[in-house]
Amino acid sequence: MADWGPVVIAVVLFVLLSPGLLFQLPGKGRIVEFGNMQTSGVSILVHTIIFFALITIFLIAIGVHIYSG
Repeated sequence: MADWGPVVIAVVLFVLLSPGLLFQLPGKGRIVEFGNMQTSGVSILVHTIIFFALITIFLIAIGVHIYSG
């Protein structure tokens, strides 16, 4: 049995937290911009910190496991 929990959580968070896809924090003109498909170095850093915090919470603190087979 393979544990697919970390893979699924990481892929979903990666897609949702891609800067400029759904939202960008901080934006170029505002604090939060939605769907502008642009990015900056600061927003990449902020989204990386948010990704690390959420994946740590989901995988270590909560312990999400998805088994197949």
